[in-house]
Amino acid sequence: MYNPICGLARDGLPIIGFFALAALITAVLRWPWLAGLFLLLTFFSLNFFRDPDRAAPVESGIAVAPADGVVCKMGEATDPASGETRQVVCIFMNVFNVHVNRSPVTGVVSEVRYIPGKFFNASLDKASTDNERNMIVVTDAEGARFTVMQIAGLIARRIVCPAKVGDRLGRGERYGMIKFGSRLDVYLPRGYAPAVTMGQKTTAGVTVLAKKAE
Repeated sequence: MYNPICGLARDGLPIIGFFALAALITAVLRWPWLAGLFLLLTFFSLNFFRDPDRAAPVESGIAVAPADGVVCKMGEATDPASGETRQVVCIFMNVFNVHVNRSPVTGVVSEVRYIPGKFFNASLDKASTDNERNMIVVTDAEGARFTVMQIAGLIARRIVCPAKVGDRLGRGERYGMIKFGSRLDVYLPRGYAPAVTMGQKTTAGVTVLAKKAE
């Protein structure tokens, strides 16, 4: 769906290439300060757009974290897809986290919706309702619907989501990214409970985010 190139997110390649070329040109022109600045930006971009391979856990009845970051909010909230009150887990990503997003479960994309908005700090509660965001709903084989909301942050200005309605995603499969600091909210279907705690660090595609009640 959104496979990397040489371990880097494909959307980052033009940015990395631009900074690297600028560093080379300014070095040739003997502008050391600018060359140093562009070299630092090249290394920052390489770190930001890294996209390592990961193996998702295989046990049944679980959902994995869709993003690297820290759990910044948990509780009940209105699912923007269904209008129902559901458990939500919010993950805040800073600029040093991997920003590629992954599907929490194996299923079919049943809805995709882009919502324009503002660019408040993604750690604020109002970011969930006021910021630019993109929603996908992944429906698993049992009909459980997981709503995943990509939310742009104070610095982030572009949400990438090539996933379309009808696409099938595997658990932990890449489906998009958000550039430069952002947040993901995951609304859990009934019967699932969070398996993380406030302040816990998450690894996309690896950390168990929620478990189905037995």
